[in-house]
Amino acid sequence: MHIEHQSVLDNILARGRYRRLIPQDGVDFSSNDYLGLAGSARIKRAIVDAIERCVPVGSGGSRLLRGNHAEHEALEAEAAAFFGTEAALFFSSGFAANGALFASLPQRGDLVVYDELIHASVHDGIRLGRAQSVAAAHNDANAFDDAIRDWRRNGGIGRIWIAAESLYSMDGDRAPIDGLAEIADRHDGFLVIDEAHATGVFGPDGRGLGAHLDGRDNVISLHTCGKALGCEGALLTGPAFMREFLINRGRGFIFSTAPSPLMASAVREALRILADEPERRDRLAALAEDARAQLVPLGGGAHPSQIIPVILGDDVRAMQAAAAVQRAGYDVRGIRPPTVPAGTARLRVSITLNATHADVAGLSEAIAQALR
Repeated sequence: MHIEHQSVLDNILARGRYRRLIPQDGVDFSSNDYLGLAGSARIKRAIVDAIERCVPVGSGGSRLLRGNHAEHEALEAEAAAFFGTEAALFFSSGFAANGALFASLPQRGDLVVYDELIHASVHDGIRLGRAQSVAAAHNDANAFDDAIRDWRRNGGIGRIWIAAESLYSMDGDRAPIDGLAEIADRHDGFLVIDEAHATGVFGPDGRGLGAHLDGRDNVISLHTCGKALGCEGALLTGPAFMREFLINRGRGFIFSTAPSPLMASAVREALRILADEPERRDRLAALAEDARAQLVPLGGGAHPSQIIPVILGDDVRAMQAAAAVQRAGYDVRGIRPPTVPAGTARLRVSITLNATHADVAGLSEAIAQALR
């Protein structure tokens, strides 16, 4: 190993921020499989049926070569109908979708205003693109508006792109979606909503917190398929021009091998489950409410979502507490900077249907013990 690389790793280790891969073990309080669909019998049957219909495992190439399969096309048509948009486009991951979108759609002379806590994939996409960009204070709609007005006063004349997550993955708090939509309308701009942690969990049929904005010609949404949908990949939904532009100019789409057609079959079934089994969302909401009642007294966040952070501040303390909870049989992970702001290292408790109310009680006691 080069000495400079080892020096970087040594520094990460000294600051208590060294990352390691940990096998799955214990009751699931760390995954994003919110509705417990990763092991769904219906999705398994859908894959078996697809195999029997000779749907291949691999796509064999990019969508623009021979990789475009009827299952991709069927998923995108069904997703557009499900989310109430003109079009949808399937990507291998949410990271890939955000990267392709922000590297391609905002043009030179445009401005991307993004929430300061937006996902890393948006940052990477912006860096690959040609537009200017500026961060706005977290969940402060006025800060977005102020940033746009400042840019206009300084001579900016291009299109405005507003980027936010509807539900933030580390705090479980919600963006002021309606305020941001009004700002986008007023400035003749676009609103890009990352619904990664809301899809499947919130909104009619699990369509997300921005479902009431579906179908607008200036709204684009990202719906990941590897979280509440229990599969893999991501769907961008929005106006037809979005799909056509990314097919023609989105390097992350054009030059990437297409996702597995079998996975497209699985996602089609997951969308049907969202519509057919609303009781999953009801059970998750009740379980999350129970977890908040038990964890808030221990310092847990009180936002009404399935994500409950227990802020500990110190990086080493957070990782030691996580290890203690894991030894007690509960899979909770410690989260440190730079994933979260400095001084906010935490236990990220993720409530999923892979746990029970009894598991929640046991987790609460394990965290209390670890903090003592």
